[in-house]
Amino acid sequence: MTHTSEPRGLRAELETLTTEAFRPELADVDRLPTLGIARLMNGEDATVAAAVAERLPAIAAAIDAVAERMARGGRLVYAGAGTAGRLGVLDASECPPTFNTSPGQVVGLIAGGPGALVTSVEGAEDSAELAAADLDALELTADDTVVGVSASGRTPYAVGAVTHARARGALTVGLACNAGSPLAAAAGHGIEVVVGPELLTGSTRLKAGTAQKLVLNMISTITMIRLGKTYGNLMVDVRASNEKLRARSRRIVALATGAADADVERALAAADGEVKNAILVLLADVDGPTAARLLDGADGHLRAALAASAGRP
Repeated sequence: MTHTSEPRGLRAELETLTTEAFRPELADVDRLPTLGIARLMNGEDATVAAAVAERLPAIAAAIDAVAERMARGGRLVYAGAGTAGRLGVLDASECPPTFNTSPGQVVGLIAGGPGALVTSVEGAEDSAELAAADLDALELTADDTVVGVSASGRTPYAVGAVTHARARGALTVGLACNAGSPLAAAAGHGIEVVVGPELLTGSTRLKAGTAQKLVLNMISTITMIRLGKTYGNLMVDVRASNEKLRARSRRIVALATGAADADVERALAAADGEVKNAILVLLADVDGPTAARLLDGADGHLRAALAASAGRP
């Protein structure tokens, strides 16, 4: 007896997707030497940055909209299934130590919940209702942003998340790797990075996953730059939660100020370990509480705080 695991309509739909296309010229890839396969993969990967480059205006427009809302206290929420969901969770989890974001300020939702990070959750990606429930638990506001991530651009969880968020008045971004995707169409900002067929047919953890990682890096990093989480290219909001990050904190203060090690230590002590405050202590020649007040008045933007300190009586 023949058993078909997916509806015939879905199979036909997948066959129309660029990310699912079969490449007959690679049908014997398994017969190549390992170095030959590695060269093929490396060549494929080299095309991803160019595909992202074609979408930079759309990416920048989305980032400006995200930053505007986050400056008002909104949150950045990624929603996806499988690899796309894992990449969103990864990006969100790296924001607190890198940019000292508050808990819940950047959130990664994956279809099936945290367990789906390591184990496939059967059917979770097919549920738009599950996405709506996950978002309702966050009590979305109009200042929040939901970024749906899906290589195919048709995953019900991602499309459902964007559709539900838009109905709640939130900003929405749809990141896909196929042109004309339902996900991009459902979102206020559609970003379609078309990387072409994969080396392994339909294995979108490869080029599509790399493209998604590059774009998510841009969304979070540039948004945080816009929010004043950096000073130049220094991570001045880094959270010194371990010895490596404490060493990095000292180095950042030294790079930003040119101060001697002893002065750096003194400033960090006066600023309770806050890098941004310590830089202000040194560059503006103020005490710790004054540095904190200046930064509060500048919404955390170090350059603005420095300008304000220069204009003090």
